[in-house]
Amino acid sequence: MMAHNMLYTYVVPFLVPAGLAGQVDIVLLVFGVGSLGGVWVSGLLIDRLLRVLVLASLALFAMASLALAIGGSHPAVVYLAVVTWGLTFGGAPALLQTASAEAAGPGADVAQSMLVTTWNLAIAAGGIVGGVLLETHGVGAFPRALLALLLVGLLIAWASRGHGFPTRPDAA
Repeated sequence: MMAHNMLYTYVVPFLVPAGLAGQVDIVLLVFGVGSLGGVWVSGLLIDRLLRVLVLASLALFAMASLALAIGGSHPAVVYLAVVTWGLTFGGAPALLQTASAEAAGPGADVAQSMLVTTWNLAIAAGGIVGGVLLETHGVGAFPRALLALLLVGLLIAWASRGHGFPTRPDAA
């Protein structure tokens, strides 16, 4: 969430190197279409492939960030990365809520309130960290920062197989 909000909050300065600052509406439309695709895919597969979807979303967003780090000044790369970012982010709320509720079991209500609090803190942190990065290192530092955050998230999700993604009783 923090990586998403760093990019989403500062999308206009991020689009400048590719000459797309005047096409923010189109870029955000592409993001939105990708997000709808992510919601659809997540809805179809969440009951059977929750962990796979979480890992794939993080990995694909990391790959989009890497593409932006390497070719972020090329409009085609930016559009491809933006649609991929949208695809990975669209289902994120449902994926995280489902994983949280399943991992918490009877404590799902408390886990959901913690998730909402963490989500909101990540929104604020994304804006703050993004602003600091923009001011101190420029927009070129964003893809590397996103990649670092996403790799940490990916490692945590990967290592959480037992506790974060418990085997469902109906799957046994």
